[in-house]
Amino acid sequence: MPFIDGDTIISADGRIESVGTGEADSVRGCDVVIDANGTIAIPGLIDSHVHVTFGDYTPRQKTVGFLESYVHGGVTTAISASEVHVPGRPKDVTGIKALAVAASKCFQTYRPGGMRVHAGSLILEPGLVDADFAELTAAGVWMVKAGFGAFQTPYDYAPLVKLAREHGMVSMVHTGGSSIPGSSGIWADHLLKIRPDISYHVNGGPIAMPDEDFTRLVNESEMALQVCTAGNLRTTLLVSDLLAAAGRLDRLLIATDTPTGSGIMPLGMLYTISHLTSLGNLPPEIAIAAATGNNAIAYRLNNGIIASGRDADIVLIDSCMGGSKSDALSSLRNGDVPAIGAVITDGVPRFVGRSRNTPETMRRVSVARSNIVQDFSATSH
Repeated sequence: MPFIDGDTIISADGRIESVGTGEADSVRGCDVVIDANGTIAIPGLIDSHVHVTFGDYTPRQKTVGFLESYVHGGVTTAISASEVHVPGRPKDVTGIKALAVAASKCFQTYRPGGMRVHAGSLILEPGLVDADFAELTAAGVWMVKAGFGAFQTPYDYAPLVKLAREHGMVSMVHTGGSSIPGSSGIWADHLLKIRPDISYHVNGGPIAMPDEDFTRLVNESEMALQVCTAGNLRTTLLVSDLLAAAGRLDRLLIATDTPTGSGIMPLGMLYTISHLTSLGNLPPEIAIAAATGNNAIAYRLNNGIIASGRDADIVLIDSCMGGSKSDALSSLRNGDVPAIGAVITDGVPRFVGRSRNTPETMRRVSVARSNIVQDFSATSH
């Protein structure tokens, strides 16, 4: 159900309490009341392919504060595609385990700009055994990434992905041509033998598979297929068309695959949503779901859907001031990114009024009442 009618969302203690039509009494006890002024509420975007390192810094692009900047692009959750860009990245079993555990634990309490970061994706290397996966899951590591290990062929990842699955871990595999020195191309035949949960940047990261491979993945597997802004746009549209024809758009995931050689992309998620909608004729609400709820389901997260009991990660979007369309969904159909009027994560407003990375909203979003000594503007903290 892409839409729900209503004018009020109430959250407490980081969770959504109710969604629907509210009376004045229903918000009387709230510490902060935001007047959405007719804008559209969507779940916070989940970027399921971000190459974090440690802290809010990327050595690949020598940029500080990129994650906090992504919050201003509506991204409330980032998922590590492995800490492959850590300088001097270890490749021995002891080192890769230590890297995954350290990254996972560092981001458990560190939330740049209010963003939730799921870090510590184990980079699969030769020598890992069952006991290593048991040790890692006990330490809180729950993701593995194949594609950068020192294996003779990609087929050699299959036994380790199977072990990860047996320990309840989510598995992701690099797809397409090699992206960094030492990696290799991974195609449909490899993926069908490896059987990961998610085919990463299936549209190319940055080099795409042959077209016939996409048909095989759609028809011969159940894995989620992730398309990324930093990949091939033509094959992004191809994946969407194939999944739509198969009635399996629930398997479509949107991400950015940044920071990479393509740079950092605070509005990358919104651009891919607009491309799928305006060029691929995907309904905008379905494209938004591919960037939110589909990712949440694939990664077993509690956000990504606006419903009672879910994490209160909410973004208010609208058409851009001065644009040719009157609402956010029409703007997306037109190929425009929407304006962002507010971002709330964990039930806390991170900014209200205007994102520093988008034009102003056509309808002004404001704080109607606050018991907190803070104005929640984009420059107030």
